[in-house]
Amino acid sequence: MPIIAAFMVPHPPMIVPEVGRGSEKQVAKTIASYEKVAGEIAARKPDTIIISSPHSVMYSDYFHLSPGSGAHGSFAEFGAPGVKFEVEYDEKLVNLIEAKAQGLHFPAGTLGEKNPALDHGTMVPLWFILKRYKDFKLVRTGLSGYDLLKHYEYGMMIKDAVEELGRRVVYVASGDLSHKLQDYGPYGFAKEGPEYDKRIMDVCSGARFGELFDFDENFCEKAAECGHKSFVIMAGALDGKAVEAEQYSHEDVTGVGYGICSFIPKSQDEKRHFLKARLQIVQDEIEQKRFNSDEYVNLARASAEYFVTNGKVMPVPDWVSQELLHKTAGAFVSVHKFGALRGCIGTIASTQKNLALEIIENAVSAVSKDPRFSPVTQDELKYLDINVDVLGEAEKIKSPSELDVKKYGVIVQSGYKRGLLLPDLDGVDTVEQQIDIARRKGGIAPGEKIDLFRFEVVRHY
Repeated sequence: MPIIAAFMVPHPPMIVPEVGRGSEKQVAKTIASYEKVAGEIAARKPDTIIISSPHSVMYSDYFHLSPGSGAHGSFAEFGAPGVKFEVEYDEKLVNLIEAKAQGLHFPAGTLGEKNPALDHGTMVPLWFILKRYKDFKLVRTGLSGYDLLKHYEYGMMIKDAVEELGRRVVYVASGDLSHKLQDYGPYGFAKEGPEYDKRIMDVCSGARFGELFDFDENFCEKAAECGHKSFVIMAGALDGKAVEAEQYSHEDVTGVGYGICSFIPKSQDEKRHFLKARLQIVQDEIEQKRFNSDEYVNLARASAEYFVTNGKVMPVPDWVSQELLHKTAGAFVSVHKFGALRGCIGTIASTQKNLALEIIENAVSAVSKDPRFSPVTQDELKYLDINVDVLGEAEKIKSPSELDVKKYGVIVQSGYKRGLLLPDLDGVDTVEQQIDIARRKGGIAPGEKIDLFRFEVVRHY
């Protein structure tokens, strides 16, 4: 049996009267909508409720499913220890999801739980649901540091497990919207905040789940949302289904966005396999870039693909120009997948006898030696977007006023410690940000005396 309903809900603890102590009255529309959600869930009498929460266990490279027979929790952290929960987990469904993940070599399962207590992203929805309906088991899952497409794929795997087991399941995607909607809010205001809320409510109220992939990572970060990946998992759990969507409410009076929508799956719809469609779009875009790229990028891509495929460094190809064979310079090779960084390694100054070898070596390092990421696999190659930055000579500067985040990269140096940041990077909008990131990359403490250097780059796409 497929998932019978899904809901997008927020999780402000203050909505619970014992926590809010009267302040919950300012989100009366959200409360009314939540009561409606609880009523609809009760009317459907699900065997299991799945809740994805951004405040459950979260890893950068793993989707965590809460293990065991059950768990408990309370709002003691929010001043209401008397509001307690005890839930029974659907172990059969959890085990099946984990087994499917293992079979597909997908990074999900029950490993790594440090604190089994229920989180508030799970307890707030439960507070409303349990007032109306108690005869269900729970599956609780966290998010991950993976890209949006990986979250959608995770949702599809959950859907397959639900259908195989034959459970009547309701999916609840817990997540607040932007936390930067009002100057008086706890997180202040950013222009991306209202823009995010407007876009996400428009997309979700129309069940246009393919557009969830269009939300840039840096944009989401500036908006300070916490639910987007939760919504994407939910969308994946409804993959291939026609969906009747309804927006119940949206409020921003506290400076944080609270949106509630329902999604009722209907018949099969082959046009709604959004992951499949997006992967084809990405492949087509990468192929077009291959056709339009210059030899710097073509060399980096050839090197990366050769190493991932053969496990050894590629010799310099015959087609490389004399310019690359006779020029020397530092170079960075950056690899992105689905818009997110997948690897970036480079050299500040030349370490090879020519620029061709510099690019070849740094491309190998970018796909295999960046400590922030696992090595790139062959299956990923067709989705990789690669660019090359060739560095000009670094010059020492007297003050940050001589920097420009769009034009100059920066090197921050303190003794033998040194950190570098390239220019014109998404999400780096000020010189202060640029210096701070470079300083942290170099392991330089805030109080340490630093020297600044700037350099220009020629970026090849």
